[in-house]
Amino acid sequence: MYHALYRKYRPMDFDSVVGQDAIIKTLKNSIKNNNFTHAYLFFGPRGTGKTTVSKIFARNVNCLSPVDGVACQKCSACEVSFSHDCVDILEIDAASNNGVNEIRELRNNVNLVPSELKYKVYIIDEVHMLSDAAFNALLKTLEEPPEHVIFILATTDPQKVPETIISRCQCFSFKRIPDSVIRERLDMVCKKEKIKIEPEVLDRIAMLSDGGLRDALGMLDKMVSYTDDKITLDDFNDVNGIVSDQDLNAFMEAIMTGNIKKVLSLIDSFHHSGKNLIQIMIQFVNYTRNMVVDYYLSNKEIFVPIELLQEFVNLLNEKMNDIKKSSNTKVYIEMFLLKFMNDSIKNVQKEPVDKKIIIEEKPVVVEKKEEIMEPKKEERKVEKIDEKIDPIPTEVEEEIPYQPVDMIRSVPNILNLDEVMSIRINNSFATADKNLLKEEMNNFELLKDFSFDQKIGYLVNSILDSKIRVVGKNDMIISYDSDAIVDQNLVNIVSLNDVYNEITKSNKNIAIISDSRWENLKNEYIENLKNHVSYELKKEPDLVLEEIKNDDIISNSAISLFGEDIVEIE
Repeated sequence: MYHALYRKYRPMDFDSVVGQDAIIKTLKNSIKNNNFTHAYLFFGPRGTGKTTVSKIFARNVNCLSPVDGVACQKCSACEVSFSHDCVDILEIDAASNNGVNEIRELRNNVNLVPSELKYKVYIIDEVHMLSDAAFNALLKTLEEPPEHVIFILATTDPQKVPETIISRCQCFSFKRIPDSVIRERLDMVCKKEKIKIEPEVLDRIAMLSDGGLRDALGMLDKMVSYTDDKITLDDFNDVNGIVSDQDLNAFMEAIMTGNIKKVLSLIDSFHHSGKNLIQIMIQFVNYTRNMVVDYYLSNKEIFVPIELLQEFVNLLNEKMNDIKKSSNTKVYIEMFLLKFMNDSIKNVQKEPVDKKIIIEEKPVVVEKKEEIMEPKKEERKVEKIDEKIDPIPTEVEEEIPYQPVDMIRSVPNILNLDEVMSIRINNSFATADKNLLKEEMNNFELLKDFSFDQKIGYLVNSILDSKIRVVGKNDMIISYDSDAIVDQNLVNIVSLNDVYNEITKSNKNIAIISDSRWENLKNEYIENLKNHVSYELKKEPDLVLEEIKNDDIISNSAISLFGEDIVEIE
């Protein structure tokens, strides 16, 4: 019988799992040091390895002689746990067994000792599907289970799991697998299965899988069934109902030149040829986003003003949910694009359709009303240089398991906060490095494991709500949607900084700004790069804290809560 590729190449040990290195390292160390807990919660997008890692952990934890936390696969326990009829490793689908009666039956069976292994492991998949009554029935058992029982709960939607359940589990956040890792895995499978395929198809599969390796293998399996010959990019487009980059380029050119007739003609052509219009629009979002990124990172020439392109990308991304929910997708897309062309494509130069249109973007002059980022008493010095500064080398520190500590510090008002933020912004640009930016983006994934922590969860979630903009050697800039959110987080800047550095094992000074201010700073930075102007590194001053005059602890607490106008001290 034929086995699907995602089943045939499902990892059987920790070393075969890809894209979840931090989680694998933690679980292996817990087995090696014999300090694993009785309940785990694995959450993350579909196809990232939650159930697979659960089964591997269940087998390894029962091994009689594991080597560095990995099952030996030779002892009697391994022979039992790796067999298909093992009765001590139980996988339960909560989607179809979500009632209170099923959980009560599970509670009764929990007290029975394992028949062949050391531990009886219950893997409850899609645990968020359990009813409220079922969760309540599970709660007591999860809190005080017998010593021979381990629970592993897996879900794609942790928000629907009650906090009383989450607080009793050790939580692991499975992240989306990078496209490069998925492509490497697909390439390995193709070589083993002797599948002839164009490299561009592997790139496209990795991109469309959205970080899910199972989905990527499923798409590859479908392409193998489609043709016995070499799999081409045209084959992939036909099977998945998407279009070529040439078609997307023609579509984009027609929209940005206001050619309504051609836009409607292309949509009709896609529709009548059986293409999936929703999939095409998703593909179009990625296509336009890549145009913007290439413009800023590679100075790639584009045939439309960059501001107009960015406006279109944002608007298209906002409308994707409405496009998916629309009862008539074709009509919705047509009306959406017509409205955009009528509202925004008014001052764009138009030429005949059969002629390639190249519109040179004129430098945008930004009028600065005030220099908020500059220190009050010191102007930033900018000096011209003839050569680019080499990136500052960074040392990669060995990952250290997180140890809970008290990271929340209460500090008075910081009198020189504006100056400190200004210098951090300057220093971030002065030593900006793309490799450092990628490293901190990966560090952000580590924060998700502590988003439910009772002490620091609110600080972690505040950081996760931001966007990383620039990362330098010792400083980084993050931004928020509005000034109100910025002001709210600046009050806790010391605690936010401490929490971030402790969890990620970094040593960054964080600067917080709004998205609107970021746009101004970015334009200024790009202009300086074009003019070969560099930022001079500055020394950050010590924090100047506001003195509390009254030494009465009760009075000070009341003042901090209600303000001096309300509190009257006798």
